[in-house]
Amino acid sequence: MAQHGQTVGYVRVSTADQNLARQLESIGEVDRLFQDKVSGGSRSARQGLADCLAYLRDGDVLRVASMDRLARSLVDLQQIVDEVLAKGASVHFVKENQTYSAATTDSLSRLMLQVLCAFAEFERNLIRERQAEGIRIAKAAGKYRGRDKALTPAQVDEARTLIANGTPKTIVATRFGVNRSTLYRALSEQ
Repeated sequence: MAQHGQTVGYVRVSTADQNLARQLESIGEVDRLFQDKVSGGSRSARQGLADCLAYLRDGDVLRVASMDRLARSLVDLQQIVDEVLAKGASVHFVKENQTYSAATTDSLSRLMLQVLCAFAEFERNLIRERQAEGIRIAKAAGKYRGRDKALTPAQVDEARTLIANGTPKTIVATRFGVNRSTLYRALSEQ
């Protein structure tokens, strides 16, 4: 008799100010939920995904709203799905209405996973291209100013003074609530 596990949900948005409600509605009721509010570009920053993969057990079903919420590239998606299947769990993508499990994964289902992910990756690339084109047009029209600087000129001056007096740059960056790379960039710009 097959072991019946839990239904585990994973949701992700790219920024903290985005809303998870649509994905939560899509995946429905789950026994355990993991979430990330970070870009899908890097797995290392996705603690919710790491915790989810560590939590999954034999017989569990991982439910995700869509493939692009789990991964941004075909390679990454395949690796994550393989990790889920290796644990004896399955993964269900609600939007694509696709389920992958060790028992049912064959060459055809693997191809379907690759094709659907390739379309999702292609769609993401088109969005990036349109965004870059829109920014280029807005810059040419003088309507795009970019995002605000993380440090004001007064803060950069204060940072310079602190560094000149021997305060380590790591401490200065922490004091102003920015990364060291942001501090270095601000110091080199002015």
